[in-house]
Amino acid sequence: MPTLPTAFAAALPYRPGEGESLCICRSGRVLLSLVGGEARPGEPWRPGTLVPVFSATKALSAACVLLALAERGLDPAIEVGELWPAFPAPRCSVAQLLSHQAGLAAWDSPASLYDTEACRAAIESTRPAWAPPQHGYHPHTLGPILDILMLRLTGSRLGAFWEARVRRPLGLEAYIGLPESALPRVAQLLPPRVQGAMPRSPFYRAYFDPSSAVYRAFHSVSGISSIREMNTLRALRCACPARGGVASARGLAMAYQAILGALPGSPFPACVTRWLSEPCCSGRDLTLLRDTSFTCGAMCRPAEFFGRGGFGHAGAGGSLAFAEPGSGYSFAYVMNRMQLGVLPGERVLSLVRAFERSYPCS
Repeated sequence: MPTLPTAFAAALPYRPGEGESLCICRSGRVLLSLVGGEARPGEPWRPGTLVPVFSATKALSAACVLLALAERGLDPAIEVGELWPAFPAPRCSVAQLLSHQAGLAAWDSPASLYDTEACRAAIESTRPAWAPPQHGYHPHTLGPILDILMLRLTGSRLGAFWEARVRRPLGLEAYIGLPESALPRVAQLLPPRVQGAMPRSPFYRAYFDPSSAVYRAFHSVSGISSIREMNTLRALRCACPARGGVASARGLAMAYQAILGALPGSPFPACVTRWLSEPCCSGRDLTLLRDTSFTCGAMCRPAEFFGRGGFGHAGAGGSLAFAEPGSGYSFAYVMNRMQLGVLPGERVLSLVRAFERSYPCS
């Protein structure tokens, strides 16, 4: 069976300008850091190279919401309407919102993620498409929803809260809203290399059908519609809690160490780890059209994505990060050559399997 370094090296050789990084941490320390390829043509990928991680941002964002609740003596069982009276599903709990049960995966009117007030109006005027216990992944709308909820809780946008309470004090290489000074360290995103047709499945048929609810879930928030746009400073600085994270593999893995309470100075109490670890819903996903399971803000099944009982989140194009509370490990993989699909592909799954063989729980 291949070791983790051997499995990582299986991608060689890289084409010019493409690269990737993998990091494994435990007990607040980096156990393994692997890099390969280039961040852009002629520039080698380094352990501190940053890259957009898309929806891998969601678990970090949820951790902020849960921390803000805990610091006010609240828990995620509180109804969203108590914090945000105009929310269109006021009896939905924060836990149900974070686990994609609110029925707001698409809005009834479009809005740009760059315009918080337009997003607020779109959210408040949308009729939920379903109610708990049904769930369906909110790929893009969850970010503006969490931003406005954080404004209600703390008076700050979520990215500013993450920066002040978590990233800067702990020195993490994981941003929700990139400062311009960090721009030289950001890898250039590259479009997928299309080889053959997209997978034939009900999800992908619906994804490309403008009349479907799945299509609306992935297209009702405007503002960043291409990889070229994601390479702009405006997009990198947008601080969208659903898709705006920019991180190194080391930064993501250490962020999960902070959530596990393994980093000195971590602000996260044990209840936040517990809320992020325990499943809130499981079953048929009305957006992804397959079985999924979510905690208060993280994915937790299927197991092949998230190790041995772990929680984490995938990002569009192939990035993946998770933690295993039982073993204390955290895993993070990032790359700049986007892959087709919205869930982890074979490349990163081969690394997860090699991680499980190389790092036993004991």
